[in-house]
Amino acid sequence: MAEALERAVKDPDLGFVTITDVRVTPDLQHAKIFYTVYGSDEDKKQSTEIIERNKGLIRREVGRGLSIRLTPTIEFESDEIPETAAHMNELLAAAKARDEQVHDLAAKANFAGEANPYKEPKAHDEKSDEN
Repeated sequence: MAEALERAVKDPDLGFVTITDVRVTPDLQHAKIFYTVYGSDEDKKQSTEIIERNKGLIRREVGRGLSIRLTPTIEFESDEIPETAAHMNELLAAAKARDEQVHDLAAKANFAGEANPYKEPKAHDEKSDEN
């Protein structure tokens, strides 16, 4: 798929596109291609438009490389996993920082009451036992 994209699309405005996954139906009639584009939101939008405009050429190139009777229809879908993973990493880093803050506060904390909050049985005096 990546080679077909490179051969079919000659537009210099096409950004750095990476094919991340291809899912094909069991009957080989339809393929869903997941891709990411490196760059700004404007670069991503422009590359998406170029890919959609050249979908037929890309399908033709894919068909030339396959040795099956029918070329599957193709559908391009932007892969949001890298952005989601980056967001998850940010959330995990923030949670780790908060955990460290709580740990520091806990290390400096004092007991609100006695050190041992449990009731202990009263100790009997030996003198009172002798009587």
